[in-house]
Amino acid sequence: MPTSDSTDHESSPPDDDREPVDAAPTVTASEEGAEAERGSTVVLPRFRGRLIPPLDRGIIMVLPPLLILAAVIAVIADPDGAAAVIGRLRTFVTGGFTWWFVAYSLIAFGVCTWLCLSRMGSIRLGGPKARPEHGKFAWYSMLFACGQGIGLIFWSIAEPILLQDGAPVVADAGNPGQGGIVWTYFHWGLTAWAMYCVVAICLAYSHHNLGKTLTFREATVDLLPERVQRPAGVVIELLAIIATVLGLATSFGFAAMQFSSGLTSFTGILSGPAVWFVVIVVLGGLTALSAFLGVNKGMKRISELNSVLSIVLVIGVFVFGPTVYILSNLSQTFGSFFSHFIPMSFWTGAETAAAPLGDWSESWNGIWTVFIWCWVIAFSPFVAGFIARISRGRTIREFVLGVTVIPTLIVMVWVAVIGSAGTYYDDLSGGSVSADVAEDTSAGLFSMLGMIPVVGGPLLVIATILVATYYVTSLDSGTYALAEFVSAPKKSGPLFRVVLVASIGTVAVLLLALGGVNVVDTVQTGTIIGAFPFSFVILLMIINLVRRLRARNKFVRRLEKEINDPKRRAEDDTVDADGIPRPDPRRGVGAGTLTEPQNPYAEKP
Repeated sequence: MPTSDSTDHESSPPDDDREPVDAAPTVTASEEGAEAERGSTVVLPRFRGRLIPPLDRGIIMVLPPLLILAAVIAVIADPDGAAAVIGRLRTFVTGGFTWWFVAYSLIAFGVCTWLCLSRMGSIRLGGPKARPEHGKFAWYSMLFACGQGIGLIFWSIAEPILLQDGAPVVADAGNPGQGGIVWTYFHWGLTAWAMYCVVAICLAYSHHNLGKTLTFREATVDLLPERVQRPAGVVIELLAIIATVLGLATSFGFAAMQFSSGLTSFTGILSGPAVWFVVIVVLGGLTALSAFLGVNKGMKRISELNSVLSIVLVIGVFVFGPTVYILSNLSQTFGSFFSHFIPMSFWTGAETAAAPLGDWSESWNGIWTVFIWCWVIAFSPFVAGFIARISRGRTIREFVLGVTVIPTLIVMVWVAVIGSAGTYYDDLSGGSVSADVAEDTSAGLFSMLGMIPVVGGPLLVIATILVATYYVTSLDSGTYALAEFVSAPKKSGPLFRVVLVASIGTVAVLLLALGGVNVVDTVQTGTIIGAFPFSFVILLMIINLVRRLRARNKFVRRLEKEINDPKRRAEDDTVDADGIPRPDPRRGVGAGTLTEPQNPYAEKP
């Protein structure tokens, strides 16, 4: 392999990414992009992955929509039968594999901890000269918005209310809602973000440092025997695409209904199919515009707006709501969370495993922890894919801390303020917030905000806007990831992303128009069941990441520098606009062929 840097030595530690004193001037990602437009350099990282044969690409592009269409038709044709089948599958997963989801969450948390504390944390995504393209505020805003902003708006009220009388492990100590708030910290905080982070770092290192496409197959298959890598790659990509499309489409349906609930709270407009359709068209149009403009002009700006509005909402509730109670409850529940974190992390509800479950709803974990962990796994393809894309230039340690600790603190402060206000006003009003949540989960936030003096009305408007903007960012990030899965290694254009947005919106309209909320709920639960096999794919990815990092030697570090060298190299004259090698019959490399992947780990000094 040709070398581009003579500073590597046998004695250098495997994770020493420090540059020599006479290193070339640092080139930021934005500078790279500007120079690329002028033709003086190339888009980084350089491609070192696999070209997909036409048959495999056809399967990846055609089969997912056909399978999704067949599933939607089956559910619409017999919603009760489909719900029964999916319910039995969910009972099977909950009754027999709660232990597995608990173990999976612990593995994710453990790997993230290892990456932070070990010398692997000094590795920089994109090579030693790469620098972040986005500032920290924009980066935090985008990763939080695509990760869970839309869900947290509602569960920060609904979960504490629903669990205020029956949360395991955590005692309420005479403080109504304490157990529910602590469990909400757990379900939406550190462990959930560790599960997103471990998938994102697998994709990020594979793409930015090894030149692979930003896909699950490229992050996984080289761990498998060579004879099964090609079919396994197709299956892995199909699972990722189906999970992404169904998850986004059904969430689109729920976002329409939740946004309509917000409108009802301050306009009196009754929620119904006509309003849902208008909301889907409007939100879909905003998402299409954001997707067309790109990450810097679209997703970044809307995410920053999300952050500003979220801060305004939390400050408004804190200042004009029950401030003293919020401060007291924040302190108490934070302490309870830290003291109960390990017991909650390992809790499986073993008493329900003594006998077969009659239904998944008989298990507390089936309703809560397993449900939420499955939902996180099902959303991992697009959340992790997008986080990986926007994180070039961060060290692994900075990446892990930024994707786990910072969002967790945001979640805990949000829940402490919003959830505490919800339990306070519920008690003050004789249980009216509980009654609204029981009738419609999405109504809890609006019910609470309406009781806040002076600023309750404006906060209702802000919360409704946040429902829209958080979902736009979630769908936007999902569209970017989905476009990568389908088109890689080719670059997807803005018009293709707009088509994907329109397709997902169409599926959501179809579900709502033909079956209503029950059909959406059934398909969404089916998506959650799909997280069970996908969790094993992610486990393979994790194993492959650990293998890659532990085997990282001077040849791998040299490869990372070559792939991310901003200066134009001779090889750049033999690639097309997407960085793919042009057809060369002498080498058997080009469009429609499967290139031999480079294996620097096997090279000898």
